[in-house]
Amino acid sequence: MMNIRPFQAADEPVVVALWEECKLTRPWNDPRKDIARKLAVQPELFLVGTLDGAVVASVMAGYEGHRGWVNYLAVGARFRGQGHARTLMQHVEAELLKRGCPKVSLLVRNSNRDALDFYRHLGYAQDEAVSLGKRLIAD
Repeated sequence: MMNIRPFQAADEPVVVALWEECKLTRPWNDPRKDIARKLAVQPELFLVGTLDGAVVASVMAGYEGHRGWVNYLAVGARFRGQGHARTLMQHVEAELLKRGCPKVSLLVRNSNRDALDFYRHLGYAQDEAVSLGKRLIAD
């Protein structure tokens, strides 16, 4: 059974490698900077899943008083299909609900059909909104 615990500094190399394996990193987002930024804001919502002490999954979540957000949900390829992503999402949803969060939002790239199917299976649906972004700090 997967254990869920808060991210620890020693997890960084393994988590970055996991994100790279899962193709979640992009050249314009430095994953180490993303980790440092998350550790400054609600670090208790940056979680890893472990099996026998080894990190096999991760998720970042946050709540700013209006919506909850989920980022960097990742499960190592060898550990997929065992319910670990679902377990992490259920844990995150429970943590957000405890904080009074009325709705969870997340972004999935259009090309990531497996992720879209996964989230739809968990009850997520596409919002009638357009995602816009503006970089304030170049990585």
